[in-house]
Amino acid sequence: MLAGLELPADQQEQALAACFKEAYNSGGATPARILLPVRNLQFWIETNVLLILKDAPFDKRDAQLVPTAGNCADCPKRTGHNKLLFGDDLGKQGDQCTDPRCYNAKLSAHVAKAVAAKPNLVQISTAYGGQKEGSPVLPRNKYTAIRDDKPQKKEDAQRPEFKVCKYAADAIITEGSDIGTIHKVCANPDCPIHHASKQRPATDAAFKDEQEKRRCEEAIAQATGLRVLKATSDAVPVRLMKRDLLFIGERLAAALDERRLPIIFRLHGIGKANGNGEAPAKLLASFLHKADESTIGRVLVAITVLQSAHNPNESAKALREAAEFYKVDVAAITAKVKQEFAAKEKAKTAKKATPKQPAKIAKKAVSA
Repeated sequence: MLAGLELPADQQEQALAACFKEAYNSGGATPARILLPVRNLQFWIETNVLLILKDAPFDKRDAQLVPTAGNCADCPKRTGHNKLLFGDDLGKQGDQCTDPRCYNAKLSAHVAKAVAAKPNLVQISTAYGGQKEGSPVLPRNKYTAIRDDKPQKKEDAQRPEFKVCKYAADAIITEGSDIGTIHKVCANPDCPIHHASKQRPATDAAFKDEQEKRRCEEAIAQATGLRVLKATSDAVPVRLMKRDLLFIGERLAAALDERRLPIIFRLHGIGKANGNGEAPAKLLASFLHKADESTIGRVLVAITVLQSAHNPNESAKALREAAEFYKVDVAAITAKVKQEFAAKEKAKTAKKATPKQPAKIAKKAVSA
């Protein structure tokens, strides 16, 4: 373990400061210094002093990058060189540099060398915010980083960050994290692939129609899922005793995400007649204790389906498996929901098309 006394004098002062935190007592004008656990110092040293050489973007064997420093392979300041202090086992992180000043000097020299070799290299920052006046460095909100890894799913391949456009260019990070590394980016605000939202104003009729279509499809899918879940839970037979069902139900309900509790409430009308603002968990517990075995069983199946899904894709799969198990006709429910939505849309369109009667004429008609 690296002790604070092994650090240079200026780093010892910084390390000492990292060992404490200041806290204000109630009513106190001056803060009290609180000693932090040893792991805080260890974390500070690993983050600010021990820099992983294998992750360095510069050539560790280039002795001319910073001539006064020489190359990293022969440097006595790396952990692999001082085995008496750091041991033979360098762990998964490998060899590390213990001189942040030297490391950062080489990092700066590497960036300057790369920019000089390629004047058209885009300079970017990993931090968000406004671009500094006169600075060539683009903040994070001024470019789109193009990922170099392959998408894991088919739908991911359609995401902008996995696509390469005609404006794509090499960029080097000069500010923020991962300084000195090269990445592919699109910094053109007129690119229809990586800045599509800017090319399609909200007033565009086609865009509005597409948004409305998606909203309608999502509403139909949600309504269909709710009915399939109800039909599935209605098909659950009574098998266990009530005390067993209550035991399972209370524990399942306690583990259910609060965002999914409203779905159970909607299925069984829980809380509609209760206006005293009682907590959702207590409302559900009260409902279960008053319900019969059949209703509790249905609630349990519904909770199980919801609890087994951690994202929308899993949710649809869990619901489909439950529907198949209880022989629920999903196609029939889907068709009925679509018919209902189509009827509502037709009525809404007809209402918009009907001309409004002038107020004066309407008033005369009433008086007549």
